[in-house]
Amino acid sequence: MFRNPFSLRTLALSGVLLAPLWLAFSAHASTPAEQLAGYTAQAGAAAQAARGQTLFTSKHGKDWSCASCHTALPTVAGKHASTAKVIGALAPAFNPERFTDPAKTEKWFRRNCNDVMGRECTAAEKADVLAWLISLKP
Repeated sequence: MFRNPFSLRTLALSGVLLAPLWLAFSAHASTPAEQLAGYTAQAGAAAQAARGQTLFTSKHGKDWSCASCHTALPTVAGKHASTAKVIGALAPAFNPERFTDPAKTEKWFRRNCNDVMGRECTAAEKADVLAWLISLKP
């Protein structure tokens, strides 16, 4: 006789075991301030906006800085240095869609840090840059 491995008991038990995992994913930050708090906690130190501005506008051994595409003052649209594709303002006060999706934030930090520095950014570097971007107000 065939026994269904997906009995109600099995499904109920898997739901109990997977609930903490689901809650962890659904509890992701959804505002720039919440993401900043997450990076600051990971770094174990307070973010420094001035350090973030320096990191953003400086070259780090590669041909580009963050400002190469996002402009030195990312309150206006920038343009990708090699493709010329328009990039919306990066500062959240000037583009409310910025830093609202943690997965996108991580994707772009990973990609852009690699382009600019040849490595992933640390949590402290992400916190510093985000702190500076949040500090830019109209």
